[in-house]
Amino acid sequence: MATAHVNIGSNLGDSRSLIERAVAGISLLPHVASVRRSGFMGSEPWGYESTHRFLNIGLELTVSCGAEELFGDLMEIQENICADSHRNATGGYADRMIDIDLIYYDDLVLDTASLTLPHPRMHLRDFVLQPVAELAPAWRHPRLHLTAGEMLAALKR
Repeated sequence: MATAHVNIGSNLGDSRSLIERAVAGISLLPHVASVRRSGFMGSEPWGYESTHRFLNIGLELTVSCGAEELFGDLMEIQENICADSHRNATGGYADRMIDIDLIYYDDLVLDTASLTLPHPRMHLRDFVLQPVAELAPAWRHPRLHLTAGEMLAALKR
C-alpha cells in the first residue's frame, strides 16, 4: 500500500458539488483503500487573472496501485466531470469546473512526459501546502527535504 496526496479545485459552476463528485469518484476506485480529506479552502487563481475564486480540498489516499495508474484514473474522473481544457488559446491557465492534481505518491520522484512527482509547483501554492500540512504534517518533500509546514512558512516570508 502507498500513500498519495491529491488536490482538487474548482472555480466555475457549483464548485462544492463538483468537488464532492470528484471525491466520490476517487473513493469508488477499486485500488483506493482509504480517503482522508482536508477542510475546504478558498484561494485566488494562481498564475493568471480571473474574478472567479477557487474552492480547494486535499485528499490523502491509501492505494494499492502505482502512481501512473492512479494518475490515469484521476484524469479519467476529471474528464468525466468536465472535458474542457484548463488552458486558454495561448496556453495559459484558464478558469475550470474541476482540476484534479496528483501532488505526491509516497516519496517517489518521477519525471515523465505525462507526470512529474512530487508536483513541480506544490511548494509555490498555499492551497496545496495547507491541506498537505493538515493531513500529512510529517511528510517530507523528497527533493526539497522540507515538510509542507516548512514550505508554507517559506512561501509566506
